[in-house]
Amino acid sequence: MEIVSLAYGRHPHVSRLVELLQAEYVEIYGAPDNSPTEPGQFSPPRGAFAVGYENQEPVAMGGWRFRGEGRAELKRMYVIDEQRGRGQSRAILAWLEDSAAAAGASSMVLETNQRHPAAIGLYRSCGYTDVPAFGYYADDPLTVYLGRPLQPRPA
Repeated sequence: MEIVSLAYGRHPHVSRLVELLQAEYVEIYGAPDNSPTEPGQFSPPRGAFAVGYENQEPVAMGGWRFRGEGRAELKRMYVIDEQRGRGQSRAILAWLEDSAAAAGASSMVLETNQRHPAAIGLYRSCGYTDVPAFGYYADDPLTVYLGRPLQPRPA
């Protein structure tokens, strides 16, 4: 998979993948995700956003933004249905972790939901463990908060 840094909210491939993700949220929760995400939050040096391509087609995405105290927050991780189970999530996650570490983040945190057991399994298998609640869904009992330390990988 080829991974390319793109502008969140300003590129048609990003917009299309976000639409698909929001449709999945509607299917699971009955409504889209309303947590605040502004395009500028995912721009260097305070964030990054990436799209993964297979055969020049956008199939995966994810981003991170600084939350303070050296923490980067993972947001909008998504892989289209037809590409799940092929390692695209791990590839995007590794790219985002490397990008955040290179920008000075010492840890990555994220929020997901108990209704996403595959996502929880992915993150836990990549070394993520429970962290204290934070952010928009901090009072939601179904939200799962995970994080892990980051270290720059050797070139």
